[in-house]
Amino acid sequence: MRVTIAKSVFCQTSRVDGDYRLRELEFLAGVNKTITYYKENGCNFKVDVAKTYFSPRLATERGRISSLIEDNEIIGNLFGGVGTFSILIARANSTAKIYSVDSNIFAYKLCAENSLLNKVEGRVISLFGDASQVMTNFLFNKCTRILMPLPERAREFVDVAVSSLINGKGVIHYYAHVSAHDRKHAAEKGILDAKEAFKKYNHTIMRARVVREVGPRVYQIVCDVNTKI
Repeated sequence: MRVTIAKSVFCQTSRVDGDYRLRELEFLAGVNKTITYYKENGCNFKVDVAKTYFSPRLATERGRISSLIEDNEIIGNLFGGVGTFSILIARANSTAKIYSVDSNIFAYKLCAENSLLNKVEGRVISLFGDASQVMTNFLFNKCTRILMPLPERAREFVDVAVSSLINGKGVIHYYAHVSAHDRKHAAEKGILDAKEAFKKYNHTIMRARVVREVGPRVYQIVCDVNTKI
């Protein structure tokens, strides 16, 4: 039996909130240090739980996305955080290149550190700034696939996501929060949400799934959308 000893104990005293999806923490015991290390599918991540958003509950979804990547893809991760999605993709497919964008300076720096830590620094490029500006200035018409793992605001960035795809064609993983009375209903509402978000583009929703329940009758969903301008 493996025993893990906690060095620091904090209590979450607020919900995840704000543009950076941060939470208030109250120090309870041990070492008052919010930096920790997390391991997932053979990758190691340095995380600051007070200054950056991170959730181990997305491990299954990160594994799913990683399994879908085809050879030589160029991927834009609009809300890359500390690099979990981006680095797992790079480790799963050695031909993929991922641009990981975040406007949180601490997340941007940790993504760069984690890329080095996992020896994918040449293929995971950490970019700092607002996703709209960075994608427009650096990745316009360059990507084969886009990740939008910010369910609170993903709809605001649909136009820039589509414009970042080569000739507007490719796959976008669109995340959203929906209110529903069960998981089946949540998936159905997720499809309706995505159809509304992409209504001005020629698109097909290839699949929709519930990622997790985030509150009483509130679900995070993802739709894999294929766009064809």
